[in-house]
Amino acid sequence: MKSRESRKIDHIKYALHLEDGPCATGFSDMQVMHCCLPQVDRRKVDLSVSLPGVGTLSQPLVIDAITGGAEAVKSINRDLAVVARETGCAMAVGSQYGAVRKGLYADTYQVVRRENPKGVVFANVSALATPEEARRAVDMVEAQALEIHLNSAQELAMEEGDRDFSRWLEQIAAICSQSEVPVIVKETGCGMAREEARRLLDCGVSILDTGGAGGTNFPAIEGCRYPEGNRELSQWGIPSALSLLETVEAKGWQNGIIASGGIRSALDVFRAQVLGANAVGMAGNILRLVREGGTLLAIQRIRQLLEAVKDFYTLTGCTRGTELRQVRYYFTGDLAAAVRSFSYGEKRI
Repeated sequence: MKSRESRKIDHIKYALHLEDGPCATGFSDMQVMHCCLPQVDRRKVDLSVSLPGVGTLSQPLVIDAITGGAEAVKSINRDLAVVARETGCAMAVGSQYGAVRKGLYADTYQVVRRENPKGVVFANVSALATPEEARRAVDMVEAQALEIHLNSAQELAMEEGDRDFSRWLEQIAAICSQSEVPVIVKETGCGMAREEARRLLDCGVSILDTGGAGGTNFPAIEGCRYPEGNRELSQWGIPSALSLLETVEAKGWQNGIIASGGIRSALDVFRAQVLGANAVGMAGNILRLVREGGTLLAIQRIRQLLEAVKDFYTLTGCTRGTELRQVRYYFTGDLAAAVRSFSYGEKRI
């Protein structure tokens, strides 16, 4: 078995090496109806969004949890924090398990707050953290919210991974009952169904991050580290678009939802917001930009993406996120087939 530090380095290496998938996100199966008479001034489009307990974000993009917990990846978190600061993105740090339990590498997370003292930062712990460990994680980065990640498929794919998930819900409820900041629960690439979303909401969770399949594939990453494991786990998961629909069914349209999992374009950001996401998380593509071209390239591309999102607002006659509910759309392909298989409160096929 490898050390926790070497595992963190492996995750970055394979995340950069592997392509998204093999599952498709499903967003390409969603078509938005064009408005030929927009009757809006594009210069007045406002991308700001609100997250329960966190407040207003200047735009909908969140840099999702990527790394931390190894000296070799500290520079990545520093660069991501600079990108977040310059673009107005909220940012989640990677899992702080080692830092809060063993006192290791706290500075690899704290660098985020030093580089972005006024930004919105999410702390990050596993579902097995105690309320006290969760509090220490929040204090470590002076976080406005606490993210709890769910990664059962990744754990099963890891030689050294956990095998007992029986106390996750109990621990999440305990953290929620004592947390002084809003709690976000995030799936890490296998998606979230409505039944589990409702159970999390009943525990007191404020925000759900859908983390659907189709983007960075952690079971595939672990398969590179441990080839003797169950390689079929890399094909497991709820596609991102369907995971978002399931979560909206449980929580309500733009009611504290972050969509993530393979969202790589302005059009997908827009589609996710139309379906009911307040904000949209990205990780793998931002990491690649930073590694390939530095912070300046990442900042430039994010700004370009946000300007493109404004174009899609304009082409549907909207000037702010709350107006997107009036936008009509339809589904094709696998997403349409999946929606027909389930009962949703609001269908637009």
